[in-house]
Amino acid sequence: MVCSALRRVARMRVYLVRKASSVSRGHQHQALGSRPAVSEFTVGGAPGGLVELLGKSYPLDDYSNLSRKVLSRVGRNLHNKQHHPLWLIKERVKEHFYKQYVGRFGTPLFSVYDDLSPVVTTWQNFDSLLIPADHPSRKKGDNYYLNRTHMLRAHTSAHQWDLLHAGLDAFLVVGDVYRRDQIDSQHYPVFHQLEAVRLFSKHELFAGIKDGESLQLFEQSSRSTHKQETHTMEAMKLVEFNLKQTLTRLVTHLFGDGLDIRWVDCYFPFTHPSFELEINFHGEWLEVLGCGVMEQQLVNSAGAQDKIGWAFGLGLERLAMILYDIPDIRLFWSEDERFLKQFCLSDINQKVKFQPLSKYPAVINDISFWLPSENYTENDFYDLVRTIGGDLVEKVDLIDKFEHPKLTCHIGNHGDLLLSSHSPKTEIQSNNPCCGDTVHKLWRATDEAKTTHYLSYSS
Repeated sequence: MVCSALRRVARMRVYLVRKASSVSRGHQHQALGSRPAVSEFTVGGAPGGLVELLGKSYPLDDYSNLSRKVLSRVGRNLHNKQHHPLWLIKERVKEHFYKQYVGRFGTPLFSVYDDLSPVVTTWQNFDSLLIPADHPSRKKGDNYYLNRTHMLRAHTSAHQWDLLHAGLDAFLVVGDVYRRDQIDSQHYPVFHQLEAVRLFSKHELFAGIKDGESLQLFEQSSRSTHKQETHTMEAMKLVEFNLKQTLTRLVTHLFGDGLDIRWVDCYFPFTHPSFELEINFHGEWLEVLGCGVMEQQLVNSAGAQDKIGWAFGLGLERLAMILYDIPDIRLFWSEDERFLKQFCLSDINQKVKFQPLSKYPAVINDISFWLPSENYTENDFYDLVRTIGGDLVEKVDLIDKFEHPKLTCHIGNHGDLLLSSHSPKTEIQSNNPCCGDTVHKLWRATDEAKTTHYLSYSS
C-alpha cells in the first residue's frame, strides 16, 4: 500500500564534518520538528511567478529550476575579490597577456571583461556556439534555468558571439558559471572560468611568412580530422601553432620552467580541431584547459567573415587548487579570515601553499527517504543536499540500488556525502547539534518531496 503511493526509496549515507560556528547557529534557527516547504529551498512554480535577480525580473515557468543555495552565490564575484585565490589566478593571467601581447600603439592587445552578467539567453549559451538542439549539455538536469529562454550561463563561451559581433578581435572573459553536478571535493554548482579568443586577418596571420602574400585563409574542400572544410591547411597550421605557443607560454608563466606538457585531441561543438592541454605536475598528468580553432560558421555569423581564430577556456578553481594546494573546492567560498589571510600577498606571483584549518576527521550519518516516482535526476537531490546542508556536505556517492520485484519500490544506498575536515571553524558533532540538525532537516525535506515531486516545479 505504501509502495503504491511512494514508488522509490533511496538510502543515503551522509558524511558531515563540523561547520563554521556562525553557520552552525544559523542551522539551529528552525526547530527539529518543523517541516520545511519545498518553496523554502527552490525557486519555481506555476507560470506567472517572478524571480528577481541582479536587479531584473524574470517570469517563472515549467523549466525554472533554480535552488536558493545557488541564487545566494550569484553576484558574489569571487574572481573580483582582491587577494582571493581566484582573483590571484585571474590577475596573473591578465598580467601575462598584458605584457606579452601589445597592440600597434603600445596598448594591451587583449581586452578583459570580468563583470558580465551571468544571466544569459539559451541562444547565447547554446545556439550561438553551434550546440545542437538535442545535445545532452542542454538538459534541464545539468543546467540552472530561470525559464525556457533564460539561464545562468554554463560557460563563459556564452559571451563569445556578442563580443565578436561588437568587432573585438582579442579578448579575455572571466566570470562565474553554473552547472548542476555531483557533490565531492572537486565539484561545486558554481565555479569560475577564464575564456580567451583571438582572431587573425590574412595580413596578420601570414606576416613574416615567406611568400605569405600568395597564401589564403579560406578554400572550399572537405572536413578532416585536421581542419575545417573552409580553412586552408596553411592557415589552420599557423593558427594552431599560435594557439599552442600562447598556451605553452601561459602555463610556463604560471607553473615555472621545465614543465612537461602534452596535447590531447578532443571534441567541442564550437572548435575544430580541438585539444586539451595536460601538464605533468608532481608526477601526475593533469588536464588544465580546453582549446581549439574556432568554427568558422560561428565567426562568420558574428560578422567576422574575413578572419580566422582560436579560443581556449580554463577553470580558475582547477588552477588554484593545483598551484596553492587547496584540497576542497568549497573553501573558495569561505569567509574565514584564517583562509583568506593566507592569500594576502604583496606580489601576485608569490608562491603560497594552503595551510589546513581543522584537525578533526569527518562525521558520518545515515539518512533514508522516499524519492519521487517521476522526473527525478540525481542532480535534483544534490541541489536539495546543498540547500539544506550548505557547505557542510562534501561528497555524495551512489553505492548500490534495489528494486522490489513485485511492488516496484526502488531502494538504493545513494550515498557517501563527505564534508571534509577542511571546513573552517569546525566543531565536533558531540558538542554541536548542527550536524544532527542538518541531517534531520534533509530527511524532512525529502519526506516533503515524496508527495510534491520535489524539483519537478509543479504547483
